[in-house]
Amino acid sequence: MRFIFMIDHLSTWVGKVFAWAILILTFVVSYEVFMRYVMGAPTAWAYDTSYMLYGTLFMMSGAYALAHNAHVRADVVSRYFPPRVQAGLDLALYILFFYPGILALVWFGWDFFALSFRQNEHSSFTPGGPPIYPYKFVIPACAALLAVQGIAEVGRCLICLRYGQWPRRLGDVEEIAIPLNKQDEIKAAESDSGEKRQ
Repeated sequence: MRFIFMIDHLSTWVGKVFAWAILILTFVVSYEVFMRYVMGAPTAWAYDTSYMLYGTLFMMSGAYALAHNAHVRADVVSRYFPPRVQAGLDLALYILFFYPGILALVWFGWDFFALSFRQNEHSSFTPGGPPIYPYKFVIPACAALLAVQGIAEVGRCLICLRYGQWPRRLGDVEEIAIPLNKQDEIKAAESDSGEKRQ
């Protein structure tokens, strides 16, 4: 369990570091709007900077979201299964779909970056655009982080299969259904106590 939490902390740390990109992105877009519409002098670098920042933010937050179970899940039916069945289903999906896709993203993403680096590729959207290979390096980097976080998720599945209940997670993100269930329990308890008083 300690090893799983170490991976969770790594993914959380990376996600929180790259979350600062949203502030830089906000500044860049605000500056571009001000220069374009107030000063009448649009910048040549804001477009490239904004899509690179947004793409980096989006990709590097994937492992964070997986660590906190915050990805959108199609578990409308499976959430009602017993924990062991859920864990078996999740484990099969990680092996059959997650890891082949993530490992392909690492492999081909590295080739994509390496070719860009060898060519000293620059953005073609603006004249004299910035180098684009650092941005392309984000592809294999985020895939590698997802692969590492996937190890923790597979470990959680194995623990659940063995003990019959899901191990706890870092408490940063909570499902919406949990507070709703708690509210329902509170209302049910209040109505029961009200009926007993009568």
